[in-house]
Amino acid sequence: MKHILFAASEGVPFIKTGGLADVAGSLPKCIDKEFFDVRVIMPKYTCIKQEMKDRMNYVSHFYMDFHFKSEYVGILEAEVDGVKFYFIDNEEYFGGMKPYGDDTLWEVTKFAFFSKALLSVLPVIEFRPDVIHCHDWQTGLVPVYLKERFQDNDFFRGIKTVMTIHNLKFQGKWDVKTVKEITGLSDYFFTPDKLECYKDANLLKGGLVYADAITTVSDTYAEEIKTDFYGEGLNGLLCARSGDLRGIVNGIDYDDFNPATDPHLPFKYDAVNFRKEKVKNKRELQKELGLEQDDKKFMIGIVSRLTDQKGFDLISYVMDELCQDNIQLVVLGTGQEQYENMFRHFDWKYSDKVSANIYYSEALSHKIYGACDAFLMPSLFEPCGLSQLMALHYGTVPIVRETGGLKDTVEPYNEYESTGTGFSFTNYNAHEMLDAIRYAERIYYDKKREWNKIVDRGMATDFSWSVSAKKYQEMYDWLVG
Repeated sequence: MKHILFAASEGVPFIKTGGLADVAGSLPKCIDKEFFDVRVIMPKYTCIKQEMKDRMNYVSHFYMDFHFKSEYVGILEAEVDGVKFYFIDNEEYFGGMKPYGDDTLWEVTKFAFFSKALLSVLPVIEFRPDVIHCHDWQTGLVPVYLKERFQDNDFFRGIKTVMTIHNLKFQGKWDVKTVKEITGLSDYFFTPDKLECYKDANLLKGGLVYADAITTVSDTYAEEIKTDFYGEGLNGLLCARSGDLRGIVNGIDYDDFNPATDPHLPFKYDAVNFRKEKVKNKRELQKELGLEQDDKKFMIGIVSRLTDQKGFDLISYVMDELCQDNIQLVVLGTGQEQYENMFRHFDWKYSDKVSANIYYSEALSHKIYGACDAFLMPSLFEPCGLSQLMALHYGTVPIVRETGGLKDTVEPYNEYESTGTGFSFTNYNAHEMLDAIRYAERIYYDKKREWNKIVDRGMATDFSWSVSAKKYQEMYDWLVG
């Protein structure tokens, strides 16, 4: 039996801001319990919903030296779906209305505390992992501390670490002098071959240097981050460690995202009856959002953060042209003000065609997956992406740019061989995107049987967590032997 500890700054069902929470919360329950004992450790934020806090039990507490002070470290535990979660409690660090703040220095401080506390609690809870699986920069100091001060203790000797990059853009950077003070690490660690990166201290870099293995969330992204464009200044290090770097695509929880059982859908459907039933959801959504009610109209969905990364500058550039087509566009999300206002403007200008919902709603997101014909994701970069996986499972054909996980999970339609699960374009170019959308429209309107076959193939793909779990298991076996 191998013991694995997931170290993450968020995890479903306790707290979620993005895809990282799905990985930390959903993946452990899919790993084979006969061979692996997988547990999760994360901060106990005061903003966790009370009903989830009520499931936690107090385990113990102690005081730990950190940043010239003696700090309280509380330990709680809870069990969900057969997986044990541990929580590190300290209200000074983990208070507030949301898990992350805008003050970078405070974020660096609190996750340095989390990393040190995480290692310190292991002997107390009497759980010695063979592998600590660290996620993103917030846990980047775990492999560093493990090598720096915990290795001398027999309990910690031989523990392996994995560092998973969910989004390389976020690295946890601050000046060397301050980070040295906060972490208590010696000068030895702040050199260009360790934590120092372009004159700053970089927590993610520390994790990437000291981890025994590195993963990221798709094969293509694993290749992309070795280049200048996607490497965010760490491509040299990632090239040097390419022998230890692998891509494993994220999955989605098919219990939560299943059109046959989804409580948010007025009409349930599956791969057998979608031709008759899916359109009923479209009718309902058109009615709910005040769009022209027309079963045949090509409806495109977008559920996203409205940011540059997600390709909204491309959409903005051709939005007027796109609205001349026989389409409807349903948008859900919040983000940069310029894109929020752009969609509001087109909702006003083409009120029967465009519905801009500038907020977030879990229920409406499911209705969009369940009602739309196509789903648009023209990302500049996308480490993995989960929306296209949900769209495929709901029979909503993805239109994507060929980058990162989008390239790995959406097979472009080939009308000559009748293959493919979606439509894609290669270059980051607004009219190339518009061509891909119009190609999809043409197949939808002129070759409906072909369109339905694309849907069939998409719904037959398996991007459940169980597929990813097998690849993670292989990696743990390779690490521990």
